[in-house]
Amino acid sequence: MRLSTVILPSRRWHDGGRDAWLRAERLGFHTAYTYDHLSWRVPFRDGPWFGAIPTLTAAAGATERIRLGTLVTSPNFRHPVTLAKELISLDDISGGRVTLGIGAGGSGFDATALGQEAWTPRQRADRFAEFVPLLDRLLTEETVTHEGAFYSAGEAQNIPGCVQRPRLPFAVAATGPRGLKLAARHGQAWVTTGDPKLFGTGTPEESRQALLGQLDKLGKACADAGRDAAELDRILLSGFTPDRPLESFDAFVDFAGRHFELGFTEIVVHAPIADTMFAADEELYERIATEALAQLR
Repeated sequence: MRLSTVILPSRRWHDGGRDAWLRAERLGFHTAYTYDHLSWRVPFRDGPWFGAIPTLTAAAGATERIRLGTLVTSPNFRHPVTLAKELISLDDISGGRVTLGIGAGGSGFDATALGQEAWTPRQRADRFAEFVPLLDRLLTEETVTHEGAFYSAGEAQNIPGCVQRPRLPFAVAATGPRGLKLAARHGQAWVTTGDPKLFGTGTPEESRQALLGQLDKLGKACADAGRDAAELDRILLSGFTPDRPLESFDAFVDFAGRHFELGFTEIVVHAPIADTMFAADEELYERIATEALAQLR
């Protein structure tokens, strides 16, 4: 099992932002991700919030070993052609340390930030189904022309391509059949936050049963695609299930162990932010990073 972290882009780079990424590398996290939003939910909505790609580019220059990524990017305000160019550049600057977490997006503030009406779940799924294969092509082919229902590319050139070959890895966030199909066909990893219906009123056991159901659906999607589901990493972004893994060190070890038994290969925890849903003890966070995996071996 691997242990990774999320660093929200809510601090100025020279006022704690850079230090957070350096700390993540020092603590030994496998990957440090950030959210790719234009703004996020309260209380972050009315405070500082910086762009994901510039933040990751700065982090790539400041760090040496830790992997970096989005968790997740979506079509809400992205276009595959421009995103591909930015990702190839970021992969080059980082020396091939980038993972793209990618999902269909939601109905939050990003959904209308460009002045459009928020898409329905089906409309988001329709765009995602075109977005991911086109982005795959743009990151693996030197020149791409595409005329789709939602996205176009006219001899878009992406030379020299990614440092990672054939391209940087995709971690596809999905729970529905169409998204899982994309994960099976294009993903090197699959991402979930669990069942959102259980967050407020469910139990940890109900959550694990729901996750087992998602894993089973992923396996079937892979089988339909002629792919071994074991080829995909399975990432759980914690903080959105009924569990309380950051209550204590033992609570986290128990949480991680139970989800490792389900088949997850990577657990992601949020770097603590006081007075938010991600508030946690800083010393506990550091102890989890440095000691928790040893307890699971």
